Amino acid sequence: MSNSAGTPEGPGRTTRWRPVRLLTLAVFALAGLIFVTSFNTARGTNLRTDASLLRLSDLIEERSHKNAGLDEAAAALRSQVDSLAARDDGSTRAEDEKLAALEAAAGTTEISGSGLTVTLNDAPPDARAAPGYPEPQANDLVIHQQDLQAVVNALWQGGAEGIRVMDQRLISTSAVRCVGNTLILQGRVYSPPYKITAVGDRGRLSRALADSPAIRNYQLYVKAYGLGWKVDEHRAVTLPGYAGTVDLHHATPAG
Repeated sequence: MSNSAGTPEGPGRTTRWRPVRLLTLAVFALAGLIFVTSFNTARGTNLRTDASLLRLSDLIEERSHKNAGLDEAAAALRSQVDSLAARDDGSTRAEDEKLAALEAAAGTTEISGSGLTVTLNDAPPDARAAPGYPEPQANDLVIHQQDLQAVVNALWQGGAEGIRVMDQRLISTSAVRCVGNTLILQGRVYSPPYKITAVGDRGRLSRALADSPAIRNYQLYVKAYGLGWKVDEHRAVTLPGYAGTVDLHHATPAG
């Protein structure tokens, strides 16, 4: 018996897939793959939130506290080692004086003398442009890495015997770096205001700050948008010695 035109074909017939039907199935399969991938990426959370950035910030803060604790432990152990070595090191007085001079130059020992402190700070949240200046962009209102570096470089140029940024002494391998609106120095994180203290002749240090082209440029933003700039002079100030590791990871011979 033959089938009518509207009757489904019998089981012995092979179904033929039309191109339109294949394309439809492919679209649905691709949509399903995208959905599964999005779900695995988001892990059931909102992809538009800043949760990952918050976790990263928390991790940086946690590591900063951990590094601070390790620095304190290293300083205590170094003090014990120095005390034991000083009992009977077999060195002459001249050798001890040479070692002391090298330690002072390396920044690992405490130093005292006259000096000054430079404080840099972001502009107030409601900062507006002073008359005659264009309205500020976001980057005009915050302290940048080059601002901190300009102060540090000027103080070295002015003959600083030692420099401390926040609560850490700078040594030859120190790097002043900023990530966003935070300072990362020797494994620890700081937020503004930033304090840079130097021991040295106050007159020379002040002149070096005034003569720096980079600092003169910064002063324009102080005048235009209210970035923070303050210099405090000290008749006597003490900088602690650097307490972290002094191991070199990479070095290139000079000359």
